[in-house]
Amino acid sequence: MAEKIQTQMSIQEKLLILSDAAKYDVSCTSSGVDRRGDGTGMGNCQASGICHSFSSDGRCISLLKILFTNECIYDCRYCINRSSNDVPRTSFTPEEVCTLTMEFYRRNYIEGLFLSSGILKSPDYTMELIYATLYRLRKVCNFQGYIHVKAIPGASEEIIQKTGFLADRMSVNMELPTAESLRKLAPHKSRKNILTPMRMVQNRMNENKYEISVYKNAPRFVPAGQSTQMIIGATPESDYQILSVAEALYRKFDLKRVFYSAFVSVNEDKALPAKTSDGPPLLREHRLYQADWLLRFYKFEASELLDENNPNFNVFLDPKCCWALRHLEQFPVEVNRAAYEMLLRVPGIGVKSALRIVKARTMGIIQFEDLKKMGVVLKRALYFITCNGKMMYRTKMDADYITRNLMNAGERLPDSVTGMTYHQLSLFDDVNFISSQKADLIIRN
Repeated sequence: MAEKIQTQMSIQEKLLILSDAAKYDVSCTSSGVDRRGDGTGMGNCQASGICHSFSSDGRCISLLKILFTNECIYDCRYCINRSSNDVPRTSFTPEEVCTLTMEFYRRNYIEGLFLSSGILKSPDYTMELIYATLYRLRKVCNFQGYIHVKAIPGASEEIIQKTGFLADRMSVNMELPTAESLRKLAPHKSRKNILTPMRMVQNRMNENKYEISVYKNAPRFVPAGQSTQMIIGATPESDYQILSVAEALYRKFDLKRVFYSAFVSVNEDKALPAKTSDGPPLLREHRLYQADWLLRFYKFEASELLDENNPNFNVFLDPKCCWALRHLEQFPVEVNRAAYEMLLRVPGIGVKSALRIVKARTMGIIQFEDLKKMGVVLKRALYFITCNGKMMYRTKMDADYITRNLMNAGERLPDSVTGMTYHQLSLFDDVNFISSQKADLIIRN
């Protein structure tokens, strides 16, 4: 099988093409640094394919982020690698991916691999090559680092399952929020083909949890969970539609993360939005990520944040502030008595600071100066809370008045030209949060 995908390119030339082709997957971002060692330190910084993420203890974790191939039998209108595009094409062999991963790892460039792929010949053929790569990496090279791999929609359940026992995380990209958008921009793909492997991975993960509980040495299947990605802005769905789809995916498929990718115009196509001077809708992406966190960690529902009458987020205020301004009848909240769930709904109070408040008030009355030490962002929270019955300043509980003051307090918006204030979130951001079970335990104690 490997002989069929050999090309005359060197492995470095392939790396340049296939790392660049992987940059539109938003699970992590490229470092963009190419620096030769000067002899006084250890190692070099290699630009191609090195991506940075962060663990819960603050360590920078680097991943080799590449496509196995940018050959593709599909002609998705938004994709740079679509079959009708005239771009340089190449493929790695399993041995080449293993060589790159192990050599980069030995030089301390990376701690893991992120492997995606175009569709070469067929979904099964491509998934077999990915499996062969991971098998060689784990069993022959004895690589024990982190591996995130894409499950190819349309591939057989057997080969996806075999690959899942070698990977830490798997993902099946939704691509677009609705079936109608898929039919319009990716006619070779279907919602059923995408959801089928997603359901299979979920069911196999649940079975594996039982197997591990009975047999402690049982092999682990996708221990870091599964995720997906949606492109934002290529089609006319509202924020409410997108967030509702994400909420359904979390509930029905136990996803670890839904990633949102601001649409980048790389193809001339009448079915796609026209290019604008504003560039990709990064601020809209940022608001969706904020709302996504409210769903996962703050016990909000999509229908609370948006509805048919208010289908899109206000770009000038974060989603929690917008919700609070529409529900001023629930404020101000007395921090010395409010339930933990209500504290989470106060702008400026996060999961950790809410837990600190609950714990601290068992030992005495909390004042505003205490809240600042606990990590509460008072420039937002002060309009919505009282301490011992008093507000921090005399405040008129009026939506327009509070909105003006919140905007004057200043949330940094992206530069109008570069739009680079906000960045794609990484695979490892989700480990920074305290689980709901741990939060409940702390509250009970």
